[in-house]
Amino acid sequence: MKLTIRNLINRILVVALIMAPFQSGQASMISIDQVSTTLSAQADRNTVVNLLSRAETINEFQSVGLDAKSTIDRVAAMTDEEVRTLAGKINAVPVGGDGLIALILVVFFIWYFAFRR
Repeated sequence: MKLTIRNLINRILVVALIMAPFQSGQASMISIDQVSTTLSAQADRNTVVNLLSRAETINEFQSVGLDAKSTIDRVAAMTDEEVRTLAGKINAVPVGGDGLIALILVVFFIWYFAFRR
């Protein structure tokens, strides 16, 4: 009796394994465009989040009555295109003002090292 039940279970398992699909996933190559798009979107998100995480920005948010955590959550909910636009605007802002001080320093160092003899 035990032998027949075991044989019946074995036959059912064999039929089930034959009918089951062995390959449920499909592997394929991804393109460079997909990788670069994903990486640039992540870099843009990091740019925006880094700006929002600065102490000056957090102080400005608190002075207006906003929570810094909620703004970072809102950035996480933005689409990649919105984040790309915002990061482009952040990167377009001049970092050191108009650059006059940097130009004066460069000219001074060139003059100092060229004519100090």
